[in-house]
Amino acid sequence: MHFEFSTASRVIFSPGAMAGIGKIAAKFGKTALIVTGKNPDRADGLLRIFQAQNIRTQVFSVDGEPSIADIQMGIARARAARCDLVVGFGGGSALDSAKSIAALTTNPGDIFNYLEVIGAGKPLTFPPLTCIAIPTTAGTGAEVTRNAVLASSEHKVKVSIRGEYILPRIALVDPELTNNLPADVTASSGMDAITQLVEPFVSTMANPLTDALCREGLHRAARSLEIAYRQGDDPSARVDMCVASLLGGMALANAKLGAVHGFAGVLGGMYFAPHGAICARLLNEVMEANIQALSNRMPESAALIRYTEIARIVTGNPEAVASDVISWMRKLGAAMRIPGLREYGIQPENFKEIIEKAKKASSMKGNPIELQEQELYDILNKSMMAIY
Repeated sequence: MHFEFSTASRVIFSPGAMAGIGKIAAKFGKTALIVTGKNPDRADGLLRIFQAQNIRTQVFSVDGEPSIADIQMGIARARAARCDLVVGFGGGSALDSAKSIAALTTNPGDIFNYLEVIGAGKPLTFPPLTCIAIPTTAGTGAEVTRNAVLASSEHKVKVSIRGEYILPRIALVDPELTNNLPADVTASSGMDAITQLVEPFVSTMANPLTDALCREGLHRAARSLEIAYRQGDDPSARVDMCVASLLGGMALANAKLGAVHGFAGVLGGMYFAPHGAICARLLNEVMEANIQALSNRMPESAALIRYTEIARIVTGNPEAVASDVISWMRKLGAAMRIPGLREYGIQPENFKEIIEKAKKASSMKGNPIELQEQELYDILNKSMMAIY
């Protein structure tokens, strides 16, 4: 057995933790680039806290999932303002943008030097600017992942910058920031969190540390996601989902993912489709395909036993079998009205291209069994229709 484990240098988790961010940030810098999502007004409270600490701020907003051009503009802003601190405040897109900008501001040369797949994939060699990640959704776990995902419209693909220097210095998780998120955002981000607990748990690179994280996260998400969806201000449910998201981020950073993310990276690059929404619709079909394939071709696989454990965790039934997770997940998806992939413009005539690209994705290497062409086609086909 061999494994390593990396995460943010410091993780702060507490309802109300946001109130202390000013004093924490002041230890690391005096000029901060605040990276937000498409609504920068949500960061007004953060700006007031920084102002009280005499920290100068520049606000940089990213509208949607970050593109290479977005990051290049952010780097230019950070350098021009001589920022010594980058703060990501928002969902996964804002956090990945902040992580990328913090790392690439100090590492010279073209951004393509460091991009996987479409670039040279060179390692980052210089320490980043101090990066503080403050999530306002519960799903991606990007506050503790050592990669940042960027979209290339030219190549119609999403790619990563990866390495230890991508990890934030501080991850501050305040569940109160997720109160009263729109129900659809709670659903898609929450299903993303579940995906990032399921896939590392059954992946080819699972290890004892990530196993523990996944088990705890699945217990919390199973009991609280639908509550958070229906009652956006339920404090216990919001805490549970923020814990689940955090643990999923730690798990995926130290194990591999699987076919859901293998498809999601491709679909997110080809279509204007939110990552969480894609994962939400694909998860059930990928699990069903994996369980069937493992039962037929690898019946002694440890992953099949792990799917049984997942089923018992989420259903609360100690006698559950692996396939029970499918009916449980389908019921949850129907309750949260998870839409089909067709809603994002995906059509069957595109399946061949999607599958060819997905087969090359790094996440596919973590899937517990190599899925055959027809199995991949069936996953996409079943995912076209809404669950409800």
